[in-house]
Amino acid sequence: MPANIAIFALTKRGAQLAHKLAALLLSDCYVLDRYASESDIPFTSLKDTVADKFHKYESHVFVAASGIVVRMIAPLLKSKDVDPAVVVVDQEGEFAISLVSGHLGGANELARLVGDKIGAVPVITTATDCAGVPSMDLLARDQGLSIGDIGLIKHINAALLDGEQVPVYDPDGFLDISAFSAYFYVVDDVDVLSESCCGVVVDWRKHKLPERCLALYPRCLTLGVGCRRGVPADEILELVRSVVADNGIALESIFCMGSIDAKSDEAGMIEAAEILGLDLKFFSAAELDEIEVANPSGMVMKHMGVGGVCEAAAMKLADSTEILIPKTKSARVTAAIARKI
Repeated sequence: MPANIAIFALTKRGAQLAHKLAALLLSDCYVLDRYASESDIPFTSLKDTVADKFHKYESHVFVAASGIVVRMIAPLLKSKDVDPAVVVVDQEGEFAISLVSGHLGGANELARLVGDKIGAVPVITTATDCAGVPSMDLLARDQGLSIGDIGLIKHINAALLDGEQVPVYDPDGFLDISAFSAYFYVVDDVDVLSESCCGVVVDWRKHKLPERCLALYPRCLTLGVGCRRGVPADEILELVRSVVADNGIALESIFCMGSIDAKSDEAGMIEAAEILGLDLKFFSAAELDEIEVANPSGMVMKHMGVGGVCEAAAMKLADSTEILIPKTKSARVTAAIARKI
């Protein structure tokens, strides 16, 4: 079930159903002020309330006419990979319609859940669900893979709907398609994909792909960073981006960043991690000193009490004894990458 859900109701009867759903789904309940009870969050303007709350919740359930909901949310929609789920329920509780973000946002699942809770018929209109074929975006999401160009999903799903088998290049076996052999087949050479109308590549390495080939990135790499005092985020980001570009690494495959705890108050490092969308973890000198690094530094030992920061932090995060991309230096920043096995 989604972590946070907002429910909206506009009528007296709709408010009664919203109260029931809010109790069953442990949700916040927004009700037009003249029908709101003490437990509700009252509002006077649905347009203003939705505009304010739309991207603050993972999911929304509207007990309202679908036309009203479409008009309210249309200006707020960004992309299928970031929009929250939207489900519309009629005030009689007969239907639960998955309206927006059916796959990645989970609206299809939410519509089914609402249907189970109140006896409504879930209305699902996404083509792959109706046809009973797997959806590439759901497969990627459920297996923890980052989607490269979300716009390419349509080519993969269209091929599946047309009854075509889609080739998959996955050298390290990150995508489990064993249950979908009727829909996908594995190829051992990425160049083979140029012979197909579309294809899927699952790799932490960057590839130059044909126009309709979708890249999926396993979140399996860790980034270790060291820096001098007061280094701005831009300087850290410049080195990190240079390291991944020079080594053919997919930045999307890096899932966390680490350093020594002496840098835990470095604003530039904290900002860089936020910009990259990475969790940031700090280790003590004693923890890092447990790791044998390929490129120890006497200067780092003198000032930090440890032979190396970036390589040790990357390997510590990856729980690995091997470094994938050794320490690379700029004037005031060091970076290294390890791979989680």
